[in-house]
Amino acid sequence: MATEKEKKIVEYTEDSIQSLDWKQHIRLRPGMYIGKLGDGSSPDDGIYVLIKEVIDNCIDEYTMGYGKAVDIAIENKMVTIRDFGRGIPLGKVVDVVSKINTGAKYDSKAFQKAVGLNGVGTKAVNALSTSFKVTSVRDGKEKSADFSRGELVKEYKEAKTDAPNGTLVSFLPDDTVFKNFKYVNEFIESQLWNYAFLNAGLKLNFNGKSFVSKNGLLDLLQRKTNEDEIRYPIIHLTGEDIEVAFSHTNEYGEDLYSFVNGQHTTQGGTHQQAFREAYVKTIRDFFKKDYDAADIRTGIVAAISVRVVEPVFESQTKTKLGSVNVDIEGPTMRQFVGDFLSRELDNYLHKHSSVAEALKKRIEQSERERKELAGIKKLANERAKKANLHNRKLRDCRFHLNEEAPSKGKEEFLAKQSETTIFITEGDSASGSITKARNVETQAVFSLRGKPLNCFGLTKKVVYENEEFNLLQHALNIEEGLEGLRYNNVVIATDADVDGMHIRLLLMTFFLQFFPDLVKHEKVYVLETPLFRVRNKQETIYCYNESEKQVAMKKLGGKPEVTRFKGLGEISPDEFAQFIGSDMRKQLMRLEQGDHIQQLLEYYMGKNTPDRQDFIIQNLRIEMDKVEESV
Repeated sequence: MATEKEKKIVEYTEDSIQSLDWKQHIRLRPGMYIGKLGDGSSPDDGIYVLIKEVIDNCIDEYTMGYGKAVDIAIENKMVTIRDFGRGIPLGKVVDVVSKINTGAKYDSKAFQKAVGLNGVGTKAVNALSTSFKVTSVRDGKEKSADFSRGELVKEYKEAKTDAPNGTLVSFLPDDTVFKNFKYVNEFIESQLWNYAFLNAGLKLNFNGKSFVSKNGLLDLLQRKTNEDEIRYPIIHLTGEDIEVAFSHTNEYGEDLYSFVNGQHTTQGGTHQQAFREAYVKTIRDFFKKDYDAADIRTGIVAAISVRVVEPVFESQTKTKLGSVNVDIEGPTMRQFVGDFLSRELDNYLHKHSSVAEALKKRIEQSERERKELAGIKKLANERAKKANLHNRKLRDCRFHLNEEAPSKGKEEFLAKQSETTIFITEGDSASGSITKARNVETQAVFSLRGKPLNCFGLTKKVVYENEEFNLLQHALNIEEGLEGLRYNNVVIATDADVDGMHIRLLLMTFFLQFFPDLVKHEKVYVLETPLFRVRNKQETIYCYNESEKQVAMKKLGGKPEVTRFKGLGEISPDEFAQFIGSDMRKQLMRLEQGDHIQQLLEYYMGKNTPDRQDFIIQNLRIEMDKVEESV
């Protein structure tokens, strides 16, 4: 018999139904509005989305023909963004940043082809900031308001001003939501470059640096490629509401960048798919040959930007376009992109016969390589299918990045997708700890057996011949490109010793050699785990280096217990859960502007040259434990 107390707990009455106001809902489910929270160590962490939401409004003003510059500054984690557009109508300054579904962009005449359509963006920034201030300057008058966590703190009266028209927003992200966060300038600068490439003539100023582009997507691709590594000069085509740029490299895979109304759609969408289809069709028609689609697209590096009236995105974070049509009564996206490429690209190739010849050679090279691989590929895939039935290497999770979101609970599903992570570990003890500690909904574990093969200088044949590489490829689902990627984060989790470092390098080589687009699209990380545990009876502190250990020992005083973790397997599952949770520390594997992948690999993973030996000798570091002097 249930007690009265137990009955009361499970009782479902009118009192059980709660209505959250907009602030509470955003703060309770931030992932629905800004994707994953993070600490700033990843470019898609929430603190960068907050910046993006404010800048999007500035861009919309520029697109409408108002204001040619945006000023961005970050000082002590406080972000200040100022545009020189029309300014928010003074009577609506408070409402625009604090009343959900309030904005000018519901009227598509006022903001044709804008990004921020749903009136949520700045409200989310407001709700997730401890301090948020908005000031609008309009025709010699200004109006300001202060908020904290979405609550109005102070509303200022209208005042006269000599300042130019525009809107100024400053905010400090809430450190109870974004724990231990820090801004990485390189991620912000990459974001600003994208805005510059997509809005030719717009000047973005950030902490003393200016970002401006004259040639749009041509500049973007020149930044993403190296002149001596592309097979032919970048083809740059522009039309009304569409811009395309592309070339081919000798690398594997497809490297695609897509944009809608100035918004970087990192997960693609209907416009990216339309480009892939239209490009293949145009090339087949031009050469009058039924080339395999994979041969045409292998090695392509491309960018496409479209302008769409009232775009429909898959989520509030606007990373994937769902719009079928480019206008309410206009053509479909497939037709729009298809017509543009079949006309403009066909004309270009007829005019530039040397480019057409270079393109043909690249396609036929891919065709030869594919046919060489066909036999072994078939055997390897059959072997992988059998292994999948009893694959003990992969402990999978419930959610995957490539799954279609359901109509019910869509936003929460998409938030889970952004968190999907696969840990690549070495050995049973390490994978055992992570497997027990992981979140089974969003975290998978792939266990390696010993050191993987150094695949530098080898052909893709090795991916199919080597069982581990083949199974890893299948686990990630990247054989046909990034479109089917099953996890949003690929995390290399090895011991922090010499062997662990070696395994990291070998895995990095594998990704750079055969799946460079995975690295270029910032999906690969290295897990950071603590080297030391310092504790007394009251407190436990985990330290990631010697200096953190010294600080912790000083803080705890006396003679605290110090444990050095030699490998991941030594960390208990209960402890490990803390290191792979919301506060997970991980280092992004990223390529710098101008990096030559093959040259890098040659230097670090090729033959042991005198240059490399000199580099090792000059940069050799020995980390020694400090010995406390006895008094």
